[in-house]
Amino acid sequence: MKKNIDTTTFAIIDVETTGGVSKGRMTEVCIILVKNREILDTYTTLINPGCLIPTTITALTGIDNQMVATAPSFREVAQEIYEFTKDTVFVAHNVNFDFGFFKKEFAGVGITYLRKKLCTVRLSRKLIPGLPSYSLGRLTRSIGIELTGAHRAQADTQATVKLFNKLLEIDAISGYETILKALDVTSKEATLPPHLPAEDVTVLPETPGVYFFKNKANKIIYVGKAKNIKKRVLSHLYAKASKEIALAQETYHIDFEQTGNELTALLLESHNIIKHYPKYNKVQKRPTTTFQIINYTNRLGILQLAIGKTKTTTNSIATLYSNALAIEQLEHLCQEYELCPRYCSLQSQGSACTHYKIKKCNGICQDLEDVQVYNKRVQEAIYSFQQQQDSYIIKGKGRTPSEVSIILIEQGEYKGFGFIDAQESIAYFEDFSNYITRYKSSYYTTKILQSYHKKNTNKNIVTKARN
Repeated sequence: MKKNIDTTTFAIIDVETTGGVSKGRMTEVCIILVKNREILDTYTTLINPGCLIPTTITALTGIDNQMVATAPSFREVAQEIYEFTKDTVFVAHNVNFDFGFFKKEFAGVGITYLRKKLCTVRLSRKLIPGLPSYSLGRLTRSIGIELTGAHRAQADTQATVKLFNKLLEIDAISGYETILKALDVTSKEATLPPHLPAEDVTVLPETPGVYFFKNKANKIIYVGKAKNIKKRVLSHLYAKASKEIALAQETYHIDFEQTGNELTALLLESHNIIKHYPKYNKVQKRPTTTFQIINYTNRLGILQLAIGKTKTTTNSIATLYSNALAIEQLEHLCQEYELCPRYCSLQSQGSACTHYKIKKCNGICQDLEDVQVYNKRVQEAIYSFQQQQDSYIIKGKGRTPSEVSIILIEQGEYKGFGFIDAQESIAYFEDFSNYITRYKSSYYTTKILQSYHKKNTNKNIVTKARN
């Protein structure tokens, strides 16, 4: 096995770019071929990215638009680079970043680029544990390797060569056990993000729940839900899409919360996306306009109903997610309780109501009905509508076999969820609220529950008895 490493050619590589893998382009590349800890050959070139280099990148690397103006495009050097790295192992400090650019740039010229990979960040964490930082500059300084001209491809690659040879020297004592494991195609640990502790993945459960990708500052940058948390997280980490690669590059920690079943996972995911506004979540981040049926007393002392537009759920007669549905509900109340369309905001102000759908109005709009009598009917309509909104519990699997999950809906509105002992008997419906964590209702939680009801029977529903 030792002989395999000694006869393997490693391509130590560093690239400079205009930005991240998803949108950035390559501006410089350096490749140094190493075999048996000896340098065989070096290839380096600036690359015209075909776009402007941001000033922040120029400040970091020193590479500006003028420097790359006469440089070759990647297309012009692609075949040369492909042949230069043929039959080698691709080695880089934070390899998924550099390899991600190689795959993207080669794909852009119609070439599929496949190589075995080694990450000197992850190898260093294994073979030189306990250092304060594993960034190339601080790591090399910690072990006595000189790095001058950082953030230029050739300087960084030369430092990485010295680092890699040091790692080979350390690992040789165990017969290259760490490096051989990293090269084993059946071992996926080598493809984990370099900054992510392997233990974060090891402890992930294979149960339903929500998972959180966090950056260096411990800020949540992605929230997801899964029937199998570990399987879903690994699918992100091993994905080849540029967005997933970029997510992995920013991930320093992964956390999770078990929910027992997929429905509670969906609800908790929605809550956390709205709460944390993660960088890599697109769906559910845009606020959705809600429509509420509200009531107020106008300047004439008449209790008036109206449709109010709001972006958050507040206390009202009802919260709906469609203007058409709100109008439909108002029209129903108006006709059922002989209310005036004009004072239900279904008709613009005029001398008398003429709403074509409403068959009867007792004349409040023409001062033919006492205000108190009319207001009493409005209050009856409001009370009746609220009573018609069901209050119920959805029961589901808990996080352990000895518990069940409960999702509470009060008068048609989602209130939150929690867990109770499977053997516990709840005497009164109102007592369920003592076991839940309260969450805000939203357009998305409403859609989630509507979808659940369409696909499932009522066997897991516990409904509150109406008075």
